[in-house]
Amino acid sequence: MTGSSYRQAAQSLEKLVGYACMSHETIRQLIVEAEVVEHREMEKKSRVFFIEADGLYVKRQRSRIKGKEEKIVTIHQGWEKNGKRVSLVNRRYYVHQTNEPIWEAVENFLIKEYGYDPLEDWVVINGDGAPWITACRDYFGQRGCFQLDRFHVARDIRQWFRHHPRYRAIRKALASQDEEGLLRELTSAVGTLGDEEKEQQLQAFVRRIEELPGCLRDYRIWLQEKGIETTNMRAMGSAEGTMHVFAKRSKNGRSWRDAGIDAMLRAMVAIKDTLPIRTRRGVMCHVEEREETKRETIVKKAMKRIPSRVKEVIRNNIPYFRQSSGTPIYEALQALKGF
Repeated sequence: MTGSSYRQAAQSLEKLVGYACMSHETIRQLIVEAEVVEHREMEKKSRVFFIEADGLYVKRQRSRIKGKEEKIVTIHQGWEKNGKRVSLVNRRYYVHQTNEPIWEAVENFLIKEYGYDPLEDWVVINGDGAPWITACRDYFGQRGCFQLDRFHVARDIRQWFRHHPRYRAIRKALASQDEEGLLRELTSAVGTLGDEEKEQQLQAFVRRIEELPGCLRDYRIWLQEKGIETTNMRAMGSAEGTMHVFAKRSKNGRSWRDAGIDAMLRAMVAIKDTLPIRTRRGVMCHVEEREETKRETIVKKAMKRIPSRVKEVIRNNIPYFRQSSGTPIYEALQALKGF
């Protein structure tokens, strides 16, 4: 469910058992009909909740609209080290699939799953400047702190200032989370880019920061002012990684019906959050996400480099490849393509 397409899954099953035991359409129907038991009560670890929010644009089939943005939220309560790796504490995913306002739905999820107290607990939200994300500022008020996602900010600054003489100073201000210093640098750079489109984008970005005061400030300072211990807290910014995981299965040229993408996202969340899934026959099962081993990671990276290097390896080294297209050996090699 989290990797290959329905057709590839059917082909993998055929290779495993030796015959075509299930069609890709049957696999699709099984996922659409599967019921996810979404409630799993979490033990509240602290009074602070971290939320990473982002949107995933998915193409639609047979619809008047070409595509639709799926609103996906990652919730956790901090970080813990496991050897060299860092994992999220009490991590859960939430995909917005109801008609209620997004942040009202997120708060209800926090209350139901974590025992969140709107009067006592604090919320730190990280995301880009999309209106539905920045609406969290009005919804949570003084109990919430919004952070503009640093991945997107750094990417935009690199595109505008890569060869600009002020690039180093701007990067330094961003790295130190000096919001006022960054605004001064950006404002002074307006009119020096020499590109009208970039100038308009920079001016819009400056206005966005001014409209969202505190969005580039270190949230830990805000929590310390509330009397919260922040020793083991880290910079936020896992939203883009979360979107990559969901995009890998739902994008790559694919288009969906509403029922299909809703069911797929629910199934992916169930696997990642180890939630029970009720199948067509009423059987409850748990599917745990297997972590990739170090060896598998190395092999996967090596496989990605092969296509770009194989041309250099074979160029002018295999005489048969230098023969004209009309020879028997050329036609034989063409027939073997794909094996």
